[in-house]
Amino acid sequence: MEKIRIQLRVNGEDRECLAPVHHTLLEVLREELGLMGTKHGCELGECGTCTVLVDGRPILSCLALPVECEDREITTVEGMAGVTLHPLQEAFAALGAAQCGYCTPGFLLTAAALLADKPAATRPEIAEATAGNLCRCTGYLKILEAIEMAAERMRSASQPLDGGRLRKRTGTETGTERTRA
Repeated sequence: MEKIRIQLRVNGEDRECLAPVHHTLLEVLREELGLMGTKHGCELGECGTCTVLVDGRPILSCLALPVECEDREITTVEGMAGVTLHPLQEAFAALGAAQCGYCTPGFLLTAAALLADKPAATRPEIAEATAGNLCRCTGYLKILEAIEMAAERMRSASQPLDGGRLRKRTGTETGTERTRA
């Protein structure tokens, strides 16, 4: 099996690995870099479970090739928290928005990208942004409430509670950006 050397910037750190040429970004993150927070879901780009941020934009890592993401900033759920939890993580925990938790990383990163662009996102905007994320355990209400709670906390903070880590935008495209359903 042919392998290629891949250099990625993940969660603020430069990482290098050898990976099979046909592996997706999802497989490289999990199998080569040991970042297990990004989950395998449908592997067809339909469930949002594998969502990561690339240059601050949500993409489906099951559809992206790692070479498309070289020289770009990749953020996984492991990269959201600093010394303390990200406000979205705190809100999800406080409101019980995660039941089994399998879909949670995708929702968190999708919501982080939305709130970086629209700090005062309305419930319909939140629902639209997260429409590509599926959850089989909840009725989505707690998830929407948690995102609203985090948005309020982030707006009332004197500086970005995420230290600005999740706000980078370059405008470059990989072709795997999340689309609204």
